[in-house]
Amino acid sequence: MDIETGRVKLTDLASCGGCAAKYSAARLEQLLAGFVPVQAENLLVGLAPADDAAVYRLDDERALIFTLDFFPPVVDDPGDYGAIAATNALNDVFAMGGTPLLALSIAAFPEELPIEMLAEIFAAADAQVRAAGGLLAGGHTIRDAEPKYGLAVVGTVHPDGIWPKNGARPGDALFLTKPLGTGLIMTGYKQGHAGDMQLERAIRWMRTLNKDAADVLRRLEPNAVTDVTGFGLFGHAHEVADRSDVCIRLESERFPAIDGALDVARKGVRTSGDPRNRDFAAAHVTTNGLPDALDALGYDPQTAGGLLVSVPAEQGAALEAEFAARRLFVRRIGRVEEGAGVFVE
Repeated sequence: MDIETGRVKLTDLASCGGCAAKYSAARLEQLLAGFVPVQAENLLVGLAPADDAAVYRLDDERALIFTLDFFPPVVDDPGDYGAIAATNALNDVFAMGGTPLLALSIAAFPEELPIEMLAEIFAAADAQVRAAGGLLAGGHTIRDAEPKYGLAVVGTVHPDGIWPKNGARPGDALFLTKPLGTGLIMTGYKQGHAGDMQLERAIRWMRTLNKDAADVLRRLEPNAVTDVTGFGLFGHAHEVADRSDVCIRLESERFPAIDGALDVARKGVRTSGDPRNRDFAAAHVTTNGLPDALDALGYDPQTAGGLLVSVPAEQGAALEAEFAARRLFVRRIGRVEEGAGVFVE
């Protein structure tokens, strides 16, 4: 880190970046198994089972959504880092069917970092919170050798309008609202296997809030929703299948990938989160004959990824038409059946 000349690469200060820094899902399950879930009449979503955020009912018309998310830098530009970290946290509220209300910064930075860089991170996060419909109203900052930034977010939702992970039903169609591959491209760029164009595409997707996609989905009342982040498509699909008591069948030829992600995967690039995701989900995911690049795409940890949506199959055409009318990305990637586990065709 060359402070005197102002040449600071944020990613050089991080052992891993973005949602690839998530604690192993398998170890997290072991940890949480030792906790007795809190039981309270108005706690609509807590640890039994855990979801993308906690939800607490205030009255018959209002419930509060609580979430927090932070991670080390995934990119070097301070503005992009702040916006991506904010997007990733805010998207948990959208994944629950809610609207962000208030956010607080969670920050840890080396004291040697130029104040101007920190100001860019905070300013970009503030702009993203406002774009999501909320306000950034404060936070807490500590000293740390490895930079970390994110948000604690409070949102609102109608108690009957919550989108859980555990509501997928046989006969549903599965849709994804962003292409995959952010982890592969970030790692590939750092290793010299991806160029500026691929990096810019990945950053654009990571900066994209799931707000507009959630606005469309509210009119369709989906059965289950989660956002695809650090555990990868296969890990999050496993969560939905396991908690909904269903079988999920994914169609690999329909997997959307950010341009360049599969090329990077074919070169053998993998993120530090890849083996952790396999440790968590591989025993529950059948991928017989799946090409290595698509297998890597499925386990790739996403940062600020899209929504994985389960809706009755008869609503699929309406969903695609609504997304197309608003020029939003969506791709049908599979279906829900009776049974258990995740099968990739």
